[in-house]
Amino acid sequence: MLYELIAIVRPGSLNEVREIARNAGTQVIRSGGVVRGYTNWGAFRLPRVTTKHQARYTEGHHFIMRFDSSGSVQSSIRRTLGLDPRMINFSVVKLGDKLEEIKDIEGKVEWNNVSTITDQI
Repeated sequence: MLYELIAIVRPGSLNEVREIARNAGTQVIRSGGVVRGYTNWGAFRLPRVTTKHQARYTEGHHFIMRFDSSGSVQSSIRRTLGLDPRMINFSVVKLGDKLEEIKDIEGKVEWNNVSTITDQI
């Protein structure tokens, strides 16, 4: 099954973000899965102030990891990230489970640069 991990790490050191992403990828690979790719979106403001592990955050460093694995691996990644105090928030989304659904999905996730209607006026 193809999953997409969208993670928000506390702002600060890029090394922390790399370490969290590397640990999640290592869990996938050790269990026989495949990491399709990582995308670093960088640090930017959160939609609202978020409190996590007794700290308040207004900014976060976002990254995305796309991976193929079983459901149990996805659960172990969620458990690991939930216990990490450097994480602000994360979500794992199932993109598909049939080959026809996932064969053309790339590993890199581009930022949405589509212009809005107000930009065209």
